[in-house]
Amino acid sequence: MLQSKKIQSYIQLALLTGILIVINILGSAVYDHIDLTEDKRFTLSEPTVKMVENLDERVFVKILLDGEFPAGFKRLQRATIEMLDELNSLSSYIEYEFDNPNLGTVEEINQRRENLAKEGIRPTNLRVEDVDEVKEILIYPYAIMYHRGRQSTINLLESEVLGVPNQITLNNSVSLLEYKFANALQKIQLYRKRPILFLQGHGELADVQTADLRKQIKPYYNFGDVSLDTVYQIKPEVAALVIAKPRVGFSDRDKFIIDQYIMSGGKVLWMLDALNVNLDSLRVRKEYIPLPRELNLDDMLFKYGARVKQNLLLDWFCTKIPMVTGNLGSGNQYDLFRWYYHPLVAPASNHPVVKGLGQVNMLFPSTIDTIRTKTPVKKSILLASSPRSRVQNYLSRLNFEILRYEPDIEKFNQGRQPVAVMLEGTFSSAFENRVSDGMMAGLRKIDQEFKPSSAPTRMLVVSDGDVPKNLYNPTNRNISPMGYNQYERKTFSGNKDFLINAIEYLLDDTGVIEARSKEVKLRLLDTAKAKAEKTQWRLFNILVPLVFLLVFGFIYQYIRRRRYAQP
Repeated sequence: MLQSKKIQSYIQLALLTGILIVINILGSAVYDHIDLTEDKRFTLSEPTVKMVENLDERVFVKILLDGEFPAGFKRLQRATIEMLDELNSLSSYIEYEFDNPNLGTVEEINQRRENLAKEGIRPTNLRVEDVDEVKEILIYPYAIMYHRGRQSTINLLESEVLGVPNQITLNNSVSLLEYKFANALQKIQLYRKRPILFLQGHGELADVQTADLRKQIKPYYNFGDVSLDTVYQIKPEVAALVIAKPRVGFSDRDKFIIDQYIMSGGKVLWMLDALNVNLDSLRVRKEYIPLPRELNLDDMLFKYGARVKQNLLLDWFCTKIPMVTGNLGSGNQYDLFRWYYHPLVAPASNHPVVKGLGQVNMLFPSTIDTIRTKTPVKKSILLASSPRSRVQNYLSRLNFEILRYEPDIEKFNQGRQPVAVMLEGTFSSAFENRVSDGMMAGLRKIDQEFKPSSAPTRMLVVSDGDVPKNLYNPTNRNISPMGYNQYERKTFSGNKDFLINAIEYLLDDTGVIEARSKEVKLRLLDTAKAKAEKTQWRLFNILVPLVFLLVFGFIYQYIRRRRYAQP
């Protein structure tokens, strides 16, 4: 009888072991999970799912983030694996592998780094603070996606922002992984590049002054310039119209062409200066009164739901400019002083365009008001000044005297002021009930009718025309990146990221950019407390399992003896 019970126990153990082995084999072959997290961090957005499921050809992803990293970066590595496993579970056409560019001989590593640099992939020297130590590590936080003979580079790591802890930067990087892979997949599948036009003819920034922006969009869009003097319409096929810092007023004809483009569903990126002012104006005279730029666009923007006010924004958080403070030998001695008219603005919401965005450097921006419209238009404030800002009204004198005295921070008390607004919805024509015979004649020439309202569309209004501007040296033809501050010799990557995100949002018809709104909540460890209590928690983690094991062993032996004891 006892022998039979033992045999039965062995059979049950063997069956249980076999079932567990089969379950593990099936689990390793099929990737699936149930997302029970509060922020749904493991759930893909519907547009991403549809795009991946519709793949019909192989997509290969090489991730350069291989090797041993500190805990924070290990999390980004693990999140990347989980993201690609999730995509692979939707489509077997997605394949990936990890590669470590830092393996091999010195010659091999240097050659590999040189080849990667030619593709614009440069290492990041990351300084990571752990509980016990501070580490610096050279890494390549990139992935390269290959599809149909084309490739797209994905930067997995968000740019560092001054004053923002590394943990938050890494958390933002994890949050944006879905968007970055989905966006790259969407772009690499494009059969034909959509056209983007830069408006010219009103003193806008020259092509060499927007060369960096054009370079950034070149892999995925065609671009060109258009002068409204030479056309009767902007065709609806044009994906977007960029209006960067016009200085000459728009005629009614020009405005009508832009208006009807918008009414056809066109997207416009307005970057406007309300006042005529720059540093050169101040350097040639003791004081200067900036006058309004008579662009003749106020009525249009008012109709669409926004107004760029004729004022200047000052912010306690700003960049610096050089001023002469004395003589040094035969030359002047310069020091840098904070120039409050060059604010560093930041995201004002969790909108997909600005989520995780760094600071944007603006030059003499104005504030923006949102206006109630006849048709439903959603108005989202994307960028705003810091709480320590104030507004200087039109007709106030400007001079450098403000730098000679220590400013009173209490005067910077007007709170956050909007400087960039996204408008989305159905817009009323700015020419509703006032179309002239000449305008109607122009429409008849192109066999078109007047459109009093638009199809659903989007436009962005920014109160600074210098946001997309890059410096250009005609001597050596050197082009600086957007956001480069020549005085501090620093590049604010927020300028480039903001404009690229804005263009992608304006042109996103599939909804993939919704993934930028995903937020993974960061639950930070109290490192000071962890360091102080590390000994007791280590003992706890060692002793408690041993105690449970001893108790379990005692109970198990007691039950076994009673069960199999001789009567």
